[in-house]
Amino acid sequence: MSKQELRVLGQDGVDGCCPGLLTTPLASDQAAELARVFKALGDPVRLQLLSMIASRAGGEVCVCDLTPEFELSQPTISHHLKLLREAGLIEGSAAAPGCTTA
Repeated sequence: MSKQELRVLGQDGVDGCCPGLLTTPLASDQAAELARVFKALGDPVRLQLLSMIASRAGGEVCVCDLTPEFELSQPTISHHLKLLREAGLIEGSAAAPGCTTA
């Protein structure tokens, strides 16, 4: 099992995830970045994973606690987490304290 602690990014302060989305037209580079985020969230498993991480106290959870919640293999969960990480929605730290293997 993977030993990583994850947290949701973009929850600090007023800037958040998508500042200005509703107040000014998006530039092409902003649209491309936002499309990448929406694409990452376009999968039900990834949306559930993000929700599970965000809803935990402090917005952090150990990967080994996520895997049993799905009928998917650990490598598949890791792949989904990688896509969320690449979209800038979460970050991870290896060998987080408190993570245990099954």
